[in-house]
Amino acid sequence: MAQTSDTAKRHKRGGLYFEGFVMGELVEHRYTRPVTQIDNMLFSNMTLNPQPLHIDRHFCERETEWGQPLMNSLFTLGLMIGIQVSDMTVGTTIANLGMTDVKFPHPLFEGDTVHCTTEVVAKRESKSRPNAGMVEFHHRAYNQDDKLVAECRRQALILRRPA
Repeated sequence: MAQTSDTAKRHKRGGLYFEGFVMGELVEHRYTRPVTQIDNMLFSNMTLNPQPLHIDRHFCERETEWGQPLMNSLFTLGLMIGIQVSDMTVGTTIANLGMTDVKFPHPLFEGDTVHCTTEVVAKRESKSRPNAGMVEFHHRAYNQDDKLVAECRRQALILRRPA
């Protein structure tokens, strides 16, 4: 079976190989995700984070400017990166190398719906691994009102297309 140009640049699981990433390309991801109280409770408890800002509605209503729980920012970060996986990197990521410029400019609340974009900002061949390249992404997450709730730059080691 002959490969089309799209399947030639994608892994059998759907992720783009290193060669398929185009600098400057902006991807609007297809998945959106409502965030819930149970997400906040489970994530905060699994990570041993007892911060009442995330898990105590009564505290938030009486003692914070928000009047309601904020989503755990590390949950938000993980969700933002996770949403891009099925569109871009499933099966082709070797490793995350780091994240920089992580920001949460607007709060994300229980009940909000998240949608995300990813921009390819840089790429280069790996100097030590001939089967890989490094790609830098700028991920952004927005709520249902298009307010930016999170962003980061992420560097990842990505498989090159097999010969």
